[in-house]
Amino acid sequence: MSLADYAAQHQLRRVGARPTFPAYIRQVWARRAFIYSLARFRIQGDNERNRLGMAWVVLKPLLSAVVYGVVFGLLQAGNRPENFVQYLVVGVMMFEFFNHSMGQGSKSITKNTALVQSLAFPRMVLPLATAAQQALSFGPMVLVMLLINIVMGSPIQFDWLLLIPAFALYICFNTGVTLIAARLTVHFRDLDQLLPFISRIFFYTSGVFFDPQKILVDYPTALKVYDFQPLHEFMTIVRGLLVPGYDVPPMFWIYAACWSLILLAFGSIFFWEAEERYGRDD
Repeated sequence: MSLADYAAQHQLRRVGARPTFPAYIRQVWARRAFIYSLARFRIQGDNERNRLGMAWVVLKPLLSAVVYGVVFGLLQAGNRPENFVQYLVVGVMMFEFFNHSMGQGSKSITKNTALVQSLAFPRMVLPLATAAQQALSFGPMVLVMLLINIVMGSPIQFDWLLLIPAFALYICFNTGVTLIAARLTVHFRDLDQLLPFISRIFFYTSGVFFDPQKILVDYPTALKVYDFQPLHEFMTIVRGLLVPGYDVPPMFWIYAACWSLILLAFGSIFFWEAEERYGRDD
């Protein structure tokens, strides 16, 4: 009788073997309090040495919006989007959430190799803690978006309640991005060097500071294709709810929901499949 046959006969399992996906998700869910606590303490740890502390969570994207507003506002001249300040603030803060989720998520396993190698726990806890950290940091940005729109004259409407499902979908989307980036960087360390370029591609193709309707007005086919860019869809939804002069195409809700749920499901399965390899690839 082989060792494999003996193990099967006595229902023995290999130490460190990957559990089934449902069992794995239950293990992760059982550690939800730890995920939240780790995310919260990381935010505090990243900012406690600064004089302005947690204020930098909001100040950094605001300063980025000021820089982009001055540079790209001047470059676009008459092609600037209507209500440019609100338009830009929404775009920058939405993009910052995505960018940090992808960038920090890519390091969630590789920067914790010692922890992964020394303790037995579902590795998905680490990228989910990163996703939770970015979601918590996004909360103050949402308040700033609302405040700036109110100050700039946007009327408070019941439609703003639709921001809740919009941001919920966006959090799911970015969680999927975090999980995918976390696994890919473990297998392809060079991805860390490519991510800044990938980030720039998304930045310049998401409509952060320009209105695609104006830029692509003479290219209707390109505009239709552009509508499937996920970040553009999320930004359009939020701008349509917050910024006067913009509407939300109904199909964008469907597109955004599909992107979010598919990416979250794929990212979870994709990460789980390599569970046994984390901490072993150097």
